[in-house]
Amino acid sequence: MPDSPGIRARMTVPVLAFGGILMAVMQTVVAPLLPDLPRLTGASAGSVSWMVTATLLTGAVLTPVLGRAGDMYGKRRVLLMALALMTAGSVLCALTSDIRLLIAARALQGAAAAVVPLSISILRDELPAARTGSAVALMSSTVGIGAALGLPLAALIVQYANWHVMFWATSGLGALGLVLAWWAVRESPVRSPGRFDTAGAFGLAVGLVCLLLGVSQGGQWGWGSPGILGLFGATVVVLALWWRQQLRAERPLVDLRLASRPAVALPHLAALLAGFAFYANSLVTAQLVQAPTATGYGLGLSIVGSGLCLLPSGLIMLLFSPVSARISAARGARVTLALGAVVIALGYAVRIADSRALWAVIAGAAIVSTGTTLCYSALPTLILRAVPGDQTASANGVNVLMRTIGQAVCSAAVAAVLVHHTMPLHGQALPTLHGYLLAFVMAGTVALLACAAALAIPADSGRGRSGAPAGSLAARPGAAAEPAADAGRDAPAGAGGKTLEGA
Repeated sequence: MPDSPGIRARMTVPVLAFGGILMAVMQTVVAPLLPDLPRLTGASAGSVSWMVTATLLTGAVLTPVLGRAGDMYGKRRVLLMALALMTAGSVLCALTSDIRLLIAARALQGAAAAVVPLSISILRDELPAARTGSAVALMSSTVGIGAALGLPLAALIVQYANWHVMFWATSGLGALGLVLAWWAVRESPVRSPGRFDTAGAFGLAVGLVCLLLGVSQGGQWGWGSPGILGLFGATVVVLALWWRQQLRAERPLVDLRLASRPAVALPHLAALLAGFAFYANSLVTAQLVQAPTATGYGLGLSIVGSGLCLLPSGLIMLLFSPVSARISAARGARVTLALGAVVIALGYAVRIADSRALWAVIAGAAIVSTGTTLCYSALPTLILRAVPGDQTASANGVNVLMRTIGQAVCSAAVAAVLVHHTMPLHGQALPTLHGYLLAFVMAGTVALLACAAALAIPADSGRGRSGAPAGSLAARPGAAAEPAADAGRDAPAGAGGKTLEGA
């Protein structure tokens, strides 16, 4: 492999984007297997569901923790560790049919959730100002691109080959992504010195596990059951103690004073709402088109066919990421975020108007994906503009965490709606069309709330001085001392006086 610095520099963005796509693929490939895994592993359906829950929990816990570790010890180093854990988990899945080992392997794969915030922070540190906006937009869109590509790919493999082949394929892709990242990505010099906040990491982990476990298992255990109520009660207590500890810590895991500023807190709130609004599209579309035609609305498509329905959405996210960057550069990232939320709501309006015709289903899903691209590309731009250079990975990690929480809450809310709107068919209770439409109304309403949160963000967020787009050297903390945006590669960073790679 050629080792020219010029080639490596040009490959940084594609390689990091490939890593983000891999992360999303790893999260979605198990979906087509879930109905058959009880038979294939000899485990109960409840045990099999932990192959999804384990990835969700470890991803939520490790995203802010690894983000902070990246700020302190090196973003490239932590990125390679996350990719290695993801690949190791895939190899373990390929080697076993034991449900306990499969759940542990899927937990390892959850570490990949930190790939996107770490990559965004690397791009901010390494790229010239003119390229930062479009690269960050592409990186943010990889979540949807990977999900849209991973589902039909996994369905094809599961339908025509042994299910372990799917994990061998993802293992090979993961190994390729790890090698490419080791070769192409340079270590960022921007660091945040100090001791790692172990107590803060433990407290956040316990609080998030209680919260997400309660949200994800509420439908199975019963929302009023002692177990679920106990988990939610523990969440309140643990996170309250964690909040107090973070305010007192010299080097906290999450800078809560910074996070409570409107320029940071409102993008985090918008991320939670956008994650909720986006996820309903993926959850509902596959179920709806696979429903039997006897329901009066279902299309009776196979798993592969339902995955292909989402494929245009992934391609749209890839094509629209540079468009979103241009809108942010011209109008500001808060405008892009608000516009994206409105587009998501319009997509659900299309789904409400017609969810029986295949073209309407694909069109509505594509419109939702277009809005998601605008939202997800604007969020890291707002965060990068609002935080010091030595906290970008941890701050973006928290923002991705908020998306994850939004998706988990959406999953529970959609499940609750569909369970309460069913009809009997061939001895099974299937959701009614009315239930699906209520889910669309709920998601569209949340999207409009995300728009309101975006419009409340301070007007100069996402733009630098004199209208410079976020990510430019003029927009970065500490850049006031620079004589010009192209002052060189050794400009002072925002906090701690570290060097910042620039144009």
